Amino acid sequence: MVKERARILVVGGGYVGMYTALRLQRKLKQELGRGEAEITVVTPDPYMTYQPFLPEAAAGSISPRHVVVPLRRVLPHCRVVVGEVTAVDHAKRTATLTTLATEEEGTGPRQLTYDELVLAPGSISRTLPIPGLADFAIGFKTVEEAIGLRNHVIEQMDIASSTRDPAIRDAALTFVFVGGGYAGVEALGELEDMARYTTRYYHNIQPDDLKWILVEASDRILPEVGPDLGRYTVSELRRRNIDVRLDTRLESCADRVAVLSDGARFPTRTVVWTAGVKPHPLLAATDLPLTDRGRLKCTPELTVDGATHAWAAGDAAAVPDVTAAEPGSQTAPNAQHAVRQAKVLADNIARSLRGEPLQTYSHKYVGSVASLGLHKGVAHVYGRKLKGYPAWFMHRAYHLSRVPTFNRKARVLAEWTLSGLFKREIVSLGSLEHPRAEFELAAGGKPSDESSGDPKGSS
Repeated sequence: MVKERARILVVGGGYVGMYTALRLQRKLKQELGRGEAEITVVTPDPYMTYQPFLPEAAAGSISPRHVVVPLRRVLPHCRVVVGEVTAVDHAKRTATLTTLATEEEGTGPRQLTYDELVLAPGSISRTLPIPGLADFAIGFKTVEEAIGLRNHVIEQMDIASSTRDPAIRDAALTFVFVGGGYAGVEALGELEDMARYTTRYYHNIQPDDLKWILVEASDRILPEVGPDLGRYTVSELRRRNIDVRLDTRLESCADRVAVLSDGARFPTRTVVWTAGVKPHPLLAATDLPLTDRGRLKCTPELTVDGATHAWAAGDAAAVPDVTAAEPGSQTAPNAQHAVRQAKVLADNIARSLRGEPLQTYSHKYVGSVASLGLHKGVAHVYGRKLKGYPAWFMHRAYHLSRVPTFNRKARVLAEWTLSGLFKREIVSLGSLEHPRAEFELAAGGKPSDESSGDPKGSS
């Protein structure tokens, strides 16, 4: 009797999705045999974004195409479907899927059946009902947002250089970042460094004319690197004339005025929102058990608690931390855990298909690293605290070792080497965001909403 092939559905092409599929692909080739299982990866984008490199991409140290990994290239033995899973009925082993083709055909969503489910859709930005936030702010989770923000910052400097209105100039040169975690601090540090360098090419803008503000609701920033390095980071940023406001919240950014909870008001054309993430909305459209924070309840073996043949890891999963002294602790939703969990998850799926006992996910804390701009950083690695250039070098070395594929490692290293030999690029390519605008005007048409400008990115 021929054994029926196991259909493995991986939802999401981020850290967990890509690394799980990559490891399963190797195991099917080397151990299980290709006839035993087929892997389908459903992802909104045909690439995985290595998010720790987004700040450097925004600063121009790395080309945007080298921050992403094309899934079809690294997963040649998987079926990659560009689309979105909008609902999962695990009891029936079906997922509801929409793709560009189904939208074009007008046929509506279709059903995808599976035997094993890996649910790893990741997270989305956690926003609050703040007036003006949806209209004027920009996030920092995707490569498109990172490059859009770079273009926007340089465009604001162009506006400030050419305007005769002091109010417009002041607003254009004021940049407000909300959130003192990795994303906010690294993005602010890299972009401030880039903008400071760029001022040398403007005859009427000096570095001190730029106003950078970091707003954090808690009493510390970068909690991952510890309180000492967090305080050092605050001091380092303030030494660079960056206004760091702790225990402060953004209350409004309507009418392009950032209003803070301490009463301060800043006319600004740039509000960057990096104040945390929340689970993907797909999780609420499943019949799988969730925690009170909306993440999947998981076991230490990375199965969904109480659901057979369902697996999860990364931002979407609440995974018990078996190494923690405090009972009930869960692993943090960060990239370090996601990559490690993906390895165990793939191995456990293979073990499950072979009828072998599953492994428990446990980890050893390595440390945390953060960049604060070129040649500046903080790191807490294996109990050692590093600052300045050594920490920055450690940050680059660590992430170079972690970025997927030798191809990307070589390209990133080559770009870093060239950027050390030549001057920074200071070109804004904001028009790339609306490529048809000029042609529509030339053809006598009215620019579409898509082409006429985006208040979040380029206005």
